[in-house]
Amino acid sequence: MQILDQVRDEIRTRHYSLRTEDAYLYWVRRFLFFHGGRNPALFDAGHINAFLTYLAVTEKVAPSTQNQALNGVLFFFRHVLNKSFPDDLAFTRAKQNKRLPVVLTQHEVQRLFQHLDGVYWLMAALLYGSGLRLMECMRLRVKDVDLERCAILVRDGKGAKDRVVTLDESLVPHLRVHLSRVRQLHVQDLAQGGGAVYIPHALERKYPNACREWPWQYLFPAPQPSIDPRSGIKRRHHHHEAALQKAVREAVVKARIEKPATCHTLRHSFATHLLERGYDIRTVQEQLGHKDLKTTQIYTHILERGANAVKSPFSQTVGNKPLGYGQQKRPPQAPWEKDPGVREPVLEYRLTG
Repeated sequence: MQILDQVRDEIRTRHYSLRTEDAYLYWVRRFLFFHGGRNPALFDAGHINAFLTYLAVTEKVAPSTQNQALNGVLFFFRHVLNKSFPDDLAFTRAKQNKRLPVVLTQHEVQRLFQHLDGVYWLMAALLYGSGLRLMECMRLRVKDVDLERCAILVRDGKGAKDRVVTLDESLVPHLRVHLSRVRQLHVQDLAQGGGAVYIPHALERKYPNACREWPWQYLFPAPQPSIDPRSGIKRRHHHHEAALQKAVREAVVKARIEKPATCHTLRHSFATHLLERGYDIRTVQEQLGHKDLKTTQIYTHILERGANAVKSPFSQTVGNKPLGYGQQKRPPQAPWEKDPGVREPVLEYRLTG
């Protein structure tokens, strides 16, 4: 479809990520099919309203999904159709559900890490120890980890922002061993004529040899080289995030943690445990890279003693009771329980057929 090729070209001209490209192409395709192949030049606010309302009312998508669709259509209007985005949008908004994040206790975190090992243990340790997002961890380069200062530089995080996060001192020896293994792998790749990695934007043209230099290598390289879907070049990319997600999911089951914990749960737990230790909420905000303090304040509602650190008055008012559920009535006794002389009937089962 020629129109989709134009969308792809505009996305790549602006150096958007591959994930953004896939998402925008998906929603533009859905938008075009929804209107039955109508001439794109005739699209206006009414077509956008109908599509976004359909997503919310009929498909009942989440608000984030509807916003992603809106961004995709917005890009299509502005950069492909060269139309100003209409201001008179009146579509039905998807219902916003305010949900608290899943957080593990410190004991649950200990149990979880007992069932992780190898490189997955180290990846999960950075998620929990530094509050990294999943893809921020996957995209780390060797040059982004400062073992001397115990700091990690997160480049091009959410919102295209850089930030510096803490690195736990106990992880430094593990990272030194891991880096030595990664370097051996890089030397082998160079000996075989490879050793190149993806360099963002125009840096690859400006520094043609940087893609094979040690500082630019991924901290967690993939086990095998792969073909870049954009350039078609075979090179070693970073580790696939699905492998870590699977390892964490299996560890949650083995640890018998009865919570829907994921990789992102470790980031939530990092923030909550910092607040429990008395760290200032502004410090936690900087570590997480939140633009708005309100996003960070959600963790104040899930601290150890419940919402807003309120202690329930039940134990002081009602008092403790033996194990059970208060004053329960005993069920009526059977005749053979009241009088020992009455025999309990015996049920006989016969097989027929």
